Amino acid sequence: MDPKGHAAIVTGAASGLGAETAIALAKAGVKVACLDVNLDGAKEIAGQIGGIAVRCDVTSADGAVAALKEARDKHGPARILVNCAGIGPAKRIVGRDGPMPLPEFEKVIAINLSGTFNMMRLCAAEMQTLEPLADSERGVIVSTASVAAYEGQIGQPAYAASKGGVAALTIPAARELSQFGIRVMAIAPGIFATPMLKSLPQAAQDSLGASVPFPKRLGEPREFADLVLTIVRSAYLNGEVIRIDGALRMAPR
Repeated sequence: MDPKGHAAIVTGAASGLGAETAIALAKAGVKVACLDVNLDGAKEIAGQIGGIAVRCDVTSADGAVAALKEARDKHGPARILVNCAGIGPAKRIVGRDGPMPLPEFEKVIAINLSGTFNMMRLCAAEMQTLEPLADSERGVIVSTASVAAYEGQIGQPAYAASKGGVAALTIPAARELSQFGIRVMAIAPGIFATPMLKSLPQAAQDSLGASVPFPKRLGEPREFADLVLTIVRSAYLNGEVIRIDGALRMAPR
């Protein structure tokens, strides 16, 4: 799909991978709706790119419906959805204080996996009603998995499980939605220079970057965004999870 002139929804757009993706899409001529629970952050990005900011809790069915309606009223129906909303707290299954509290596990699953599914189901329902473009394509959905889906580290049970779910969701969603001309892809980033990692001491950042086979550095959010654009533009990419990690394979800890 040539993205120029179409509308896009980007969740988690207030910072990190979502913000950079929103910026890249806007540069490609896309009308971008920046969705995030952090409305001030979303407004800052939207102001930079000429987009709109909409507060959205991706775990809320009604909230997501309202957010998508607001975006649709301003930009028209979206043909592009990029799911970047997510959290990644670290906690062992059994730590010094005992078992991980179940609500903490459930919160990560709710945001990272259920939130991704929530936005996917709602956007796909609208995309399937749109007029087809070239190759009979009506829309494309790109979700964010993680290398933790494959090599989750000690202390990442909730995060790895949630991202493993996103990865596993990709092919059945792509198979089902193909009948409507909607492609479904996912990206599994390695260690990227997001605000969370950039808050670490420089020595820690350098050590993490050195663990990557090549190039020996943290990934840049713009590289994630570039891959999103490649997926949007390449109609034959469908049903796959693409790792972008510099050949990194995570150690147990």
